[in-house]
Amino acid sequence: MTTPPDDEFEPHTDPLDPENVELVRPYVITNGRDVTGASRFELLTLVTAAEDAQPGKHLDPEKRDLVTLCEGGYLSVAEIAGHLKLPVGIVKVLLADLAEGGLILTRRPVPPAQLADIQVLQEVLDGLQARFG
Repeated sequence: MTTPPDDEFEPHTDPLDPENVELVRPYVITNGRDVTGASRFELLTLVTAAEDAQPGKHLDPEKRDLVTLCEGGYLSVAEIAGHLKLPVGIVKVLLADLAEGGLILTRRPVPPAQLADIQVLQEVLDGLQARFG
């Protein structure tokens, strides 16, 4: 039995077709601002919507989508950019605006764990072996 080529299942799109071209340029989404003011957001910074956040009609569609996405719990900046299909720099600018407006809460990424002392680990192992054989 032969299987059809993978490209038969994928729609053929012309990248120059006006219907396939992204209509909104990134600098329009951020009103021409860059990421200098949004530098406090790292890729692993965790973001969630504030409990009283009501993304109203006064927000841009991208900001509204971002707040709605974050209502489910903490997401990293990288995850948000992936879900919204926007560049990370654009997401950082949007997050800075939303944080300033009190619509989102941020939390620094969890720091990497410090290396445990080998002696402590050995004592734990010895205790477990003594107890459970």
